[in-house]
Amino acid sequence: MKKFRIQNERLFFTILIITLFITFLLYYNLVFSVVFARNAFANEMIEIADQNEDTIFNIQKILLYSSANAIDNSEDQSLKDMSICQYTDISIYIDNTSSITELTNENTIKQLYIDNIVITSNADMGSKILNYKNPLDFGKFKMIETPENNRIDFNIVNTNSENENNDYANPTFYTDCSNPISLGYMNKNILTNYAVSRDVNTVSFNGKVLQEANINLEDINYTLTFKINIVNNLNQKFVYNMKLDINLNDSNGGIYNGYVYKGKNTKGNEYRFFKEI
Repeated sequence: MKKFRIQNERLFFTILIITLFITFLLYYNLVFSVVFARNAFANEMIEIADQNEDTIFNIQKILLYSSANAIDNSEDQSLKDMSICQYTDISIYIDNTSSITELTNENTIKQLYIDNIVITSNADMGSKILNYKNPLDFGKFKMIETPENNRIDFNIVNTNSENENNDYANPTFYTDCSNPISLGYMNKNILTNYAVSRDVNTVSFNGKVLQEANINLEDINYTLTFKINIVNNLNQKFVYNMKLDINLNDSNGGIYNGYVYKGKNTKGNEYRFFKEI
């Protein structure tokens, strides 16, 4: 019986070492890296939970007022060339005293902004916008524009003198969370070139116009999602992912009656701002 003889031992051992090294890398990637990643994720979740053991900021209350309007574009104001739009005013109140009763650097605001704005609806009708709205105009029809870079940055009011010089035309929020986040949603030009019929000489400049123009509410119901970002005076960041499902209809006719006004008191962990680490 002949013994197996290696012709080039150096080459053989070189190939063997390379093979073992490749095998180790594959085993590390398939086994150890998964374990390390799982442990790192678990540790991160534990750290997030520890950071959010106490609630510093949470959503306290949400107010929604929805109506509609018709804009007469005809030169002689003859109601023969109108565009129909629907709007919703939104007030979001933040509670900052549930775990800290006094005002401190931890529960007062240094920076507030809204980003990641997404609007979805059942039908592609009109031009949809979410932006800041002057709280003095809550419940009133006012045109709004698309926010720059899909982000709304609020000016923070820290003193009474700053409040006295503020006209609320620009995004405004108090450092002590004593005023709501004021937003406006608008769906412009849902229907254009709308004219009243010959048998009717008037038009409703509220939610009733949607019914007069035969606009199906299911087509213009919508969902709003956006992120509320807070930085406190300790430079800690808190985030809340808001989702609002706006239903303009109900068993009593909904917005077809002129307007819909809804208030929602919020309770539970799902309304907490989470501190980022």
